[in-house]
Amino acid sequence: MPRFRLLVEYNGTRYSGWQVQRNARTVQGDLLEAVQKVTGRRDRVEVYGAGRTDAGVHALGQVAHLDVATTLPPATLLARLNEALPSDICVRDLRTVPHRFHARHDAVARRYVYQVSRRRTAFAKPFVWWVRDPLDVEAMRRGAARLVGRLDYEAFTDDDADEKSTIVQVDAVEIVEDDALVLIRVTGSHFLWRMVRRMVGVLVRVGTGELREADVTRLLRGDGAEVARLTAPAAGLFLEQVLYPGETFDDRPRGPMRIG
Repeated sequence: MPRFRLLVEYNGTRYSGWQVQRNARTVQGDLLEAVQKVTGRRDRVEVYGAGRTDAGVHALGQVAHLDVATTLPPATLLARLNEALPSDICVRDLRTVPHRFHARHDAVARRYVYQVSRRRTAFAKPFVWWVRDPLDVEAMRRGAARLVGRLDYEAFTDDDADEKSTIVQVDAVEIVEDDALVLIRVTGSHFLWRMVRRMVGVLVRVGTGELREADVTRLLRGDGAEVARLTAPAAGLFLEQVLYPGETFDDRPRGPMRIG
């Protein structure tokens, strides 16, 4: 049975996240349905994603691997999948890979980008968090520096520290101004449940003056209740890129929406 590597983008607004769930529409679920329709296979079809994005979160570069028995060449399978998928899911690339490749286990780094809008927008509401108060971007950058390194992010997640490690290597937290947008790009080894949204929520409150830069370190060492109340909305978050051994990140500006 061949294994395929897929590069998938999606608008997560209508979905209850990536992961298949009972009684909920998910990106993985719709992708599986499309594969079954195109290949005629109802058994032994498996799709694994590099990350489990939450409800309402989007992806520019989700990576998945697909196991399915088919004689369709990759280019044909790609075209037919996109014909079968809803318009808010698109497979950008599909290629055959060795069976040892695993989308989640082999990933060595992931990058998310969050879009904060400094103005109301009629078109980009599902893709930004509109923050009405003025933002001190330099203060946000100084606060972001406190989130870089190999740190314990237990206070920034709903994951149970008794069941999985909450230590995460965060390689960079970059904040870029693009007209009315403030883009917060976070790169790390992996990310915990709601971790990036809570990082963004804290940094925005530093930008508005509600929190001081030193509060970032205090919150990292806290019990998480205060941080949970600061969680940024899902709408502005995109899984931007996933990196595998031998690959490098594309560092060109990739803001999904321009709202000058």
